Amino acid sequence: MLPFLGIALVLALDHSSGNPDVTFEPALTAGPALAAVVTSRTWYPLAVGAVTVGAAFGLAAYDDTLGESVHSASVFAIVLITVIGATSVLLRNRQQKALADARLVSEVAQRVLLRSIPARIGPVRTAVHYAAAAAHARIGGDLYEVVQTRYGVRAVIGDVRGKGLGAVETAAAVLGAFREAAHQEPQLDRVAGWLADSLHRALHENDHEGTEEEFVTLALVSVRPDRVAEIVNCGHPSPLLLRGGRPVQALDPAWPVPPLGVLEPDEVAPPVLELPLQDGDRMLLFTDGVIEARDRWGGFYPLAERLPDCATSDDPAQLLDRLHQDVRRHVGRQLGDDAAMLLLQYAPLLPRPAGEAADCPAGLGPPPSVPFRNGDGRFGFIGHPRRSPISRPH
Repeated sequence: MLPFLGIALVLALDHSSGNPDVTFEPALTAGPALAAVVTSRTWYPLAVGAVTVGAAFGLAAYDDTLGESVHSASVFAIVLITVIGATSVLLRNRQQKALADARLVSEVAQRVLLRSIPARIGPVRTAVHYAAAAAHARIGGDLYEVVQTRYGVRAVIGDVRGKGLGAVETAAAVLGAFREAAHQEPQLDRVAGWLADSLHRALHENDHEGTEEEFVTLALVSVRPDRVAEIVNCGHPSPLLLRGGRPVQALDPAWPVPPLGVLEPDEVAPPVLELPLQDGDRMLLFTDGVIEARDRWGGFYPLAERLPDCATSDDPAQLLDRLHQDVRRHVGRQLGDDAAMLLLQYAPLLPRPAGEAADCPAGLGPPPSVPFRNGDGRFGFIGHPRRSPISRPH
């Protein structure tokens, strides 16, 4: 109704002016212009244009300007704007259809590459939140996966350098290797070696300029059946541990390891951090798109400080939703980088009877019942028990 209300307003203004030397006929061009804005039907601007031309002739007859140039110019402008409006609606519909097709392809690609993760996998409750940097894209250079294996629940989160289709192809190669290696390799550090080998092969199958600068940061987590978590980090932001009401703890590796793709695959030997778990422990894995989100003054998002305020819910999905909304409020606009968050909450279905202590391998720290304190040896690091080459697929 907006175009017709505009036409009626012009007629009312012309009638109320009371000056025979003043005509509002040129303002009737607003009718077909508004019609092109408020509709997705190509015929609607044409219909409004026809009504507007009739109103222009009626107004010209009322103002006695049928033989004047202002009437001819007004009618010509109305016809021209009507044609332009109908054409713009047609082109906009085509663009929207192309965008809808692109989104459909993106959603299908996401389901293949980044499969949906169930709310529970074995003793672990899981949730994931992913926001691509591209305004209309659903996938980018970030990757994540959680699988149930004979060695426990294993998860990966990573970030591919760059964006676009090249980053998606690299992420697909890493994810495919992880889904195989997680079931085959008993040692988590050797899973990282397997991924390094697959990434190296994927980057050099089709050599192109800039291949030597491509890399992938990632963090691997394995929740073993003996209530111990293993963490391997290759140049990725350290996961954060939420345990009860205690301060957020960064699960840093024993020594820094560069991202995959920087070293030769045979040189990838990351340390393994072992963490005895307590019921309710939550580990947040994330990509740098979260902690590098800047506000209008250039300040980074303080994830470790803001996480406790967002962790008031026991539901992992709600926690990530609140955290994402907090990041958006901090930034105040569309995120400039892909941002993925993966939450693992240790919640076994059959809790251990009261008073029964968890087994803890010798030298790897106290059992889960020991209070959480800095410097009490709660974390243990293991390296490579053997220096034999890392086993990989042929």
